[in-house]
Amino acid sequence: MSNAANDLGFIHRFIPATDATRPPLLLLHGTGGDENDLLPLAERLAPGAAVLSPRGKVLENGMPRFFRRTGEGVWDRADLQARTTELGEFLKRARAAYGIGKPIALGYSNGANIAWPLMLMEPDAFAGAILMRAMLPFDPRPLPDLKGLPVLMLAGRHDELIPIEQAGLLAALLGEAGADVTYEALPSGHGLTQEDLKLAAVWLASR
Repeated sequence: MSNAANDLGFIHRFIPATDATRPPLLLLHGTGGDENDLLPLAERLAPGAAVLSPRGKVLENGMPRFFRRTGEGVWDRADLQARTTELGEFLKRARAAYGIGKPIALGYSNGANIAWPLMLMEPDAFAGAILMRAMLPFDPRPLPDLKGLPVLMLAGRHDELIPIEQAGLLAALLGEAGADVTYEALPSGHGLTQEDLKLAAVWLASR
């Protein structure tokens, strides 16, 4: 099913499940992606899962994003908070409209970087999260209780956009909040590799 209209607050795609045993996925694209960008990835990693995929509302040089930034790695914190709240409200509306359970967030780059703030803002929003190429550019304490929330973090040791230290700090922070974090630093750059897909598929199969 395709939703071109802005009927739930975000332009988005929803694909119903054909395998009811799999948890639904919330796809959150990177800068310049859209609601179609991660659909092939979802089909590869979790065939048959219900998929909800919104398009970020912020444009940066014509490229969709989920929140504004003032420079590479410099986030507009006020906009991040407002956009995170907005995404959380969309998720509630979409879950009610489509009759789906709590999703696992699958976020890449900018999408991963709005997934984890939503986890901190609304600890009950997700059943888990895969954060690919995420970063921690500020200290978001105080932390909520994320006890037992499964999180897979995949970082690139040679990422030209995200210092590996910031990925490691985020993994440690989520662990400090009680999340069950699996953190892998891969010998790659910002782009995803076959190793990312393999690790994500194995992790998802165990949910």
